[in-house]
Amino acid sequence: MRLLLADDQALVRGALAALLSLEEDLTVVAEVGRGDEVVPEARRSAPDVALLDVEMPGLDGIAATAALRAALPTCRVLVVTTFGRPGYLRRAMEAGASGFVVKDTPARQLADAVRRVHAGLRVVDPTLAAETLAAGVSPLTERETEVLRTARGGGSAADLARALHLSEGTVRNHLSAAIGKTGARNRADAIRVAEQNGWLLGE
Repeated sequence: MRLLLADDQALVRGALAALLSLEEDLTVVAEVGRGDEVVPEARRSAPDVALLDVEMPGLDGIAATAALRAALPTCRVLVVTTFGRPGYLRRAMEAGASGFVVKDTPARQLADAVRRVHAGLRVVDPTLAAETLAAGVSPLTERETEVLRTARGGGSAADLARALHLSEGTVRNHLSAAIGKTGARNRADAIRVAEQNGWLLGE
């Protein structure tokens, strides 16, 4: 079984490669550190399964999953991430991933997850699956998500308005709506809730 690993942390990527290569039926044929390198490298190395991190430069792992599934439909995707956030799991599956596990999964279980994904089965961390069902889909609109995402960098409503090319009043309305929908106390709390649920991933 030919594997492609994508993770922006070289140490983590190397450790995963070393662990998986100990399995007789698994061979790591490619490693990349950016999401936008996944498809070009997959075209070159023709992996059976790609193990993708979520948070990578160039292209996040969920967008890379969708691109890879479109370019090479025969290549299965297993998302392996540090961030076990409910919103990430839902979006990864919608993008075409066959599995979603966290990085502290024991090596043998990870190898087994690769085999099961390759066989056409779905593999999902059970705790995360339960949390995803409990969390539901994001209640935020696309614009509210964009405003909260921009607000992570700090700044006043006027700063956000300039960055987003919106009026200050519109920004305040979107922030107020996002705070209400997340059940948060203030802007910072709304950002925290949205991040924990994986609702702010993207550019």
